[in-house]
Amino acid sequence: MIHKKFGSFSLSDEIQKALGVLDYEIPTEVQERVIPMALEKKDLIVKAKTGSGKTAAYAIPICEAVDWLENKPQALILTPTRELAVQVKEDFTHIGRFKRIKAAAIYGGHPFAIEKTELKQKTHVAVGTPGRVMDHIRKGTLPLSKISCLVIDEADRMLDMGFIDQVEEIIKELPEDRVTMLFSATMPQAIKDLSLNDRRVPVQIDIQEDSSVTADIDHSLFITSEEDKFELLTDITIMENPDSCIIFCSTKDRVDLVWERLKQMNYHPQKLHGGMEQTDRISAIRRFKRGQFRYLIATDVAARGIDVDDISLVINYDIPLEAETYVHRTGRTGRAGRKGNAISLATPSQDRFVRQIEAFIGFPIKERAGYEKSCVAQARLNFDKKIKAAPEIKQLKSDQLNKGIMKLRFNAGKKKKFRATNFVGVLSNLEGMSAEDIGIITIQDTLTYVEILNGKGSKVLEMMSHTTINGKQLKVTKALDKY
Repeated sequence: MIHKKFGSFSLSDEIQKALGVLDYEIPTEVQERVIPMALEKKDLIVKAKTGSGKTAAYAIPICEAVDWLENKPQALILTPTRELAVQVKEDFTHIGRFKRIKAAAIYGGHPFAIEKTELKQKTHVAVGTPGRVMDHIRKGTLPLSKISCLVIDEADRMLDMGFIDQVEEIIKELPEDRVTMLFSATMPQAIKDLSLNDRRVPVQIDIQEDSSVTADIDHSLFITSEEDKFELLTDITIMENPDSCIIFCSTKDRVDLVWERLKQMNYHPQKLHGGMEQTDRISAIRRFKRGQFRYLIATDVAARGIDVDDISLVINYDIPLEAETYVHRTGRTGRAGRKGNAISLATPSQDRFVRQIEAFIGFPIKERAGYEKSCVAQARLNFDKKIKAAPEIKQLKSDQLNKGIMKLRFNAGKKKKFRATNFVGVLSNLEGMSAEDIGIITIQDTLTYVEILNGKGSKVLEMMSHTTINGKQLKVTKALDKY
């Protein structure tokens, strides 16, 4: 069957409703091929480039299969980076919004105690980096007995970062009776040798990417000296005048240097690298997605985990030494059917790295000559006009989904024996309310947070001021955290 629309998959009304609000209409090739197999609980090994829509390809069937009543995690998603863990967790929350699916992100640099508390509550999906996931397993804070699905996302990046041994260790701890799905943009031998599940033979899915690499992205190269590189960078930005641009550097020190110089030139750039506080990194990604700044200077921490459909230009200020890294960096542009542009800067001594990249991607990267200064000066007027203008803030798909949601805070929780079903029972019986109007419920020791959907929050807030739960009148207020 050819699924021209998501509505043709066998999905529940709650998942279909969320996909509709998120503007998921026509499945990408990876979604078309993975979702039916995953719904049939097949083990999968999927080769698909970054930006192909693979997160939704596994998140949709997992959300469909989740049993809301089960408190322990039913799916474990392993990601190589913190940023990707946070993004995948958000994707699960959005797709599972009307099914009230609760996802938790666990990763290094995030307080362990907070994660431990979150995992003690109802959590349907755990998304994390291998090291932090292993920490929770060793300390007994991540229950594994109900895990029925394991996803290894960006497996080749796991290999690059030295996480494969930890991934193998985690696999050994999981129930054997589970579905395993592995996703990777490239398929090195070490990935093929990964022991996923000795009891099942996985289905191999290979999404051909050579046609899309050439069709969607214009690849070009400038050969320059190290001394002239920054001036050439500014010429490129003036001539290309992108709406949204990532500039990749090899180290965090280089990021800081380029960021500082562009900041002095009033580019209003943001930076992203592993030396920054985690909250600052997540904030930078979210602001970049919204278009609050045009230029992001980044190390390879940004080569994965930034899901932005319309980055118009990627610049490799430092040519990557690994061909796979080139694919992941340039994969930030030319997404979702849009045309992309990838420009690399290399010194004459780096010619062998360029040749390795060309051999890997299967076509030559066209070499370009430097710009005439008169042409740069002529283009400067339009560039200055755009750089001085306030950026246009983008509406994200999730904005419409989160519109009309109010989170309420009740002053009782586990210590007073309250459970999610207590709140669902009372709230769904209020006038004008149904179970479909209730979102994620988070029960802490002394507090409970309940999302009220469909613009009914204010009405519920007023009615609950004189409605009891379990015979008790609870204090209820609007929660302070924003969406």
